[in-house]
Amino acid sequence: MSTSSSLDPSPFELAGGDVGILLIHGFTASPTQVRLVGEALHQQGLTVVAPLLPGHGTTVADLGQQHWQHWTQHVDTALMDLKSRCKTVFVAGISLGSLLALHLAAEHPDLKGVILYSPLVKMPGGVAIHLVPMLKYLLPIIRKSPDFATDPHALDRLWHYPSVSLFGVHEIARLRARVQRLLPRILSPVLIVYSTLDRLIAPTSAQFTYDHMGTTEKTLMALHNCGHDVTLDSEWKEVAMKTHEFIRKHL
Repeated sequence: MSTSSSLDPSPFELAGGDVGILLIHGFTASPTQVRLVGEALHQQGLTVVAPLLPGHGTTVADLGQQHWQHWTQHVDTALMDLKSRCKTVFVAGISLGSLLALHLAAEHPDLKGVILYSPLVKMPGGVAIHLVPMLKYLLPIIRKSPDFATDPHALDRLWHYPSVSLFGVHEIARLRARVQRLLPRILSPVLIVYSTLDRLIAPTSAQFTYDHMGTTEKTLMALHNCGHDVTLDSEWKEVAMKTHEFIRKHL
């Protein structure tokens, strides 16, 4: 069940020109998380594709059945389909979607550019995160803490699960470990957008990602008036504008 059950968590496609972008949502969320930015980019003539990750848009129990390879395979298929229709392709992702975007970039060095929103390459420290491999068997599903947003209506635009699967959290940890090793292989231009108010990623996550990527064409952009969901919180228009500027620069 979603906390915004009137919304539709389905994947969406917005047909445009021969420049395409794959937008990948985050953990427990849905394509609604990237809808505003997607529509803004479509208005600029881009073809926009936002897939629904396996285990999302259904039930939290379904999410707990997924492995990280299911997510990487799903977005790889979506990327290949977009490549068959567009001459030039960019990839963007938020949170878990940022890890998947980085994984794609390591496997597809021909990508024209990669945009990372709230990169989940590092998570806040603490004992609890290290206990997940054991805790998931005792508490497979736990209630999520309330999401933080500066726009009081931001989360009304987000279809997401009110609970989280610890089996899914463990799969993110496995994917994060793999992506951290792949960072030196990222050679495409990269834009990193993060919020200094984000409570879900480590304060050093964006800088760590920036420092360890192989590309020399990289930009770090800090926001100061939104939470983790930068693509639909108070500064989403700035995020959409900077994304489009990045795309234009690298065409």
